[in-house]
Amino acid sequence: MPDENRISAALTDANKTAILQKISEIRALLPFLVNLTPEERQTLPKLGEKTLGFDEKCAGYMVANPKLVPGFVDMAELAKDRALRSPLAEVVRELDALTQATDDTVTLVGHEIYMAELAFYQNVRQAAKRGIAGAQPVFDDLKERFPGSGATPATPAATPKP
Repeated sequence: MPDENRISAALTDANKTAILQKISEIRALLPFLVNLTPEERQTLPKLGEKTLGFDEKCAGYMVANPKLVPGFVDMAELAKDRALRSPLAEVVRELDALTQATDDTVTLVGHEIYMAELAFYQNVRQAAKRGIAGAQPVFDDLKERFPGSGATPATPAATPKP
């Protein structure tokens, strides 16, 4: 195979089961997690790196000026939210890194599989051209994956002449 084999590994059923169990354990440790709709993700204002300074200033001003805090703002709940954000953001960074590495590995494994399959397909195609026994039915089945790539087009229906 022309590409180098960049991954050679196995995930045993026991390890997969253990990983899935650990993920369930992590979920159980985070019972307050929510799922936002795509619209909510897009429209909700976010507290990110660019707005952390604003948050810090507001936190100080709200404590120093309680009379200016709107009555509907629950300061105890706001304090809980602030206390949750930083450690949860650290967990997200670690999970994101793990997810990215896992996704990259799945992509690389898929690439290696597909490259081997393309090499097989090209070999079958050449074997069919040379009349090697059994190659033509395999090629005919596989070539459906590549419509318009040199396969003989279907004969158009005869059009009656006026």
